[in-house]
Amino acid sequence: MLEKLIKAAKGEVKADVVLKNASYIDVFSGKISKGDIAIVGEKIVGTGNYDGETEIDCTGLTVLPGYIDGHVHIESSQLSPEEFASLIVPRGTTTIIADPHEITNVCGMDGCEYISRASENIPLDVKLQLPSCVPATPFETSGARLDGGEISKHIKKDYIFGLGEFMNYPGVINCDRDVIKKLEAAHAEGKIIDGHAPAVYGKELNAYLCGGITTDHECVTKEEIEEKVSKGMYIHIRHGSSTQNLGNAKFINAHNSRRFILCTDDRHAADLKEKGHIDDALRRLVKDGLDPVTAVTCATLNCAECYNLKWRGAIAPFWFADLVVVDGLKNFNALYVLKDGKLVAKDGKALFDTSKRYLPKTVLNTVHLKELCADDFKISIKGNKVKAMTIEPGGVVTGCEIVEVKNEDGDINVKGTDLLKLAVVERHKMTGNIGKAIFKGYGLKGGAMGITIAHDSHNVILLGDDNAAMAKAANKLKEIGGGMVLVETGGETHYLTLDVAGLMSSCDAENLQSYSRAIIEQAHGMGVKREYEAFMSLAFLSLAVIPRLKILDTGLFDVEKFAFTALEAE
Repeated sequence: MLEKLIKAAKGEVKADVVLKNASYIDVFSGKISKGDIAIVGEKIVGTGNYDGETEIDCTGLTVLPGYIDGHVHIESSQLSPEEFASLIVPRGTTTIIADPHEITNVCGMDGCEYISRASENIPLDVKLQLPSCVPATPFETSGARLDGGEISKHIKKDYIFGLGEFMNYPGVINCDRDVIKKLEAAHAEGKIIDGHAPAVYGKELNAYLCGGITTDHECVTKEEIEEKVSKGMYIHIRHGSSTQNLGNAKFINAHNSRRFILCTDDRHAADLKEKGHIDDALRRLVKDGLDPVTAVTCATLNCAECYNLKWRGAIAPFWFADLVVVDGLKNFNALYVLKDGKLVAKDGKALFDTSKRYLPKTVLNTVHLKELCADDFKISIKGNKVKAMTIEPGGVVTGCEIVEVKNEDGDINVKGTDLLKLAVVERHKMTGNIGKAIFKGYGLKGGAMGITIAHDSHNVILLGDDNAAMAKAANKLKEIGGGMVLVETGGETHYLTLDVAGLMSSCDAENLQSYSRAIIEQAHGMGVKREYEAFMSLAFLSLAVIPRLKILDTGLFDVEKFAFTALEAE
């Protein structure tokens, strides 16, 4: 094969495929070049003037390296890996760094293995990170636990590419023995370690980086980005459904641009279908003023270099022919996508079959609850002041406000106020744990909503102004094996089934997107403010590694103090 590559590169034999008359981005020199792009097998053999057995006329079009998503949880799309690929590959994404943190928290290594097996027959490179924090903190109840010993055993597996985002940054900084064991295991196998360190600075950042961690997707301020770049980190520019920091691109300049990479982190099916994936991030970045060649470099070569993806992320001889042909550097509409030299999508449509999806029993029937009743959601407090959780639209950082509540008959009555009851019900081991809190400002009225996606342990999270409706929502989630539920007080129950670990659907992308859009609109119809992702914003209210106040199945948690706190306020 090597001989054929060399002969085709010299023009002595025809290439298999040639993209004729193309403009293409040279990410090495930062300019737009022109010429044919010749491909033999899975490799590019040259640029210039070539003939091919198959030729695609790219006159007036621009060819880019295939996009690389630097950090994504497939589960957050609510789709199987096969259906996820059917949405993102036609958009130009050819490689993802996937952290199956969500499903592993529910199903343990069975979940990790499921993502790997289901990704085997799709034209998408899925580089699987072994989740590092299962559970994310020791304060909550998850479906599985991967301690240092487990990490040491599984990190050796061939299908494991690296160690996933290390959210337990206090454990790294304070030299927790089990944390150190996990880090050392990854280093022993020569595998990359992803980071997650919001608002960590100075000597604490130095300590975190001494764990051998190389990336971060949680930067907020210019000062944080500048310090992390100066200390050798790669910074993800994130374009998720609920969490976005595309604004951080304004800190990219000619000196630091090679240290930024693009990712989506958490992006659900409706957004993937209607808006796109990395292509949508590129559209937004360029519209906001980022140079398009710089933006594309962040989405390709930078990410490939960060993750040591040899021969990927550029258009050059002997590099893999992962290519996307777009209508221009403004809209980034993908007309052709090639993966390893094969045409896998055209005009936004996948040319591969996803109807035969891998679905083992090990990731089904994962919602284990006792039958709940209205009294389970009573909140008894002393006095009439509590700490109410708040959240800003488009973010995951929560706030805390001291509010007065109506304390009636041993319960907080939130009806007629801008307050709601918030609860997390443990769903893995039937402990009966229910963490309870008060939430302000979401807008829901006259019922309850619930979801089995609750980062990171994925217990059941419920929000409502009616105890009976909250119980009904929880019981419905158990009945359907997980998903999203909306209960109207004295009225109908609406639901979306997510039967794979309570996180993902076994149905096709088209149907899931339709069902998802319908229940989201119903939630907004019950008052949920449109600046929030109706259900997915709820999923982050139990994320105990992001400040400030969070609710776990074991109680109200102050992330800044890394300790539980009372609901009552003085």
